[in-house]
Amino acid sequence: AGLLVQMGTVAYTVTKHAARSLAEWLAVTYGDAGLHVACLCPQAVVSKMTAGGTGVAGLDGMIPAEAASESLMKALEAGTFLALPHPQVGDYVKRKAENIDRWLAGMRRSQAKVLAPMLKSQL
Repeated sequence: AGLLVQMGTVAYTVTKHAARSLAEWLAVTYGDAGLHVACLCPQAVVSKMTAGGTGVAGLDGMIPAEAASESLMKALEAGTFLALPHPQVGDYVKRKAENIDRWLAGMRRSQAKVLAPMLKSQL
């Protein structure tokens, strides 16, 4: 969370981006003082929020909370900043950084494909 956009929910997207930015700030500000910060950025995690199974959260597969916490612990042990329990997220972020305009266009196409049927079913 906080590396990509969560289609259909602005509040979730911006709060996750804010949390990631805070983690980056902490790492920059206090890293030389010995504070190691790891930022957990999963896609969908099985929880009460995702229990309905509807929505775009599970497009790349949901993982249990234990798998997310294992990823975070590995990042802390390795001294790395990002904990990515869904490894494909790293590829998505690289594509986004390489060509943001192409990435935005692709996200709009995905949104039209994924959200349109869900919105119709809610009418």
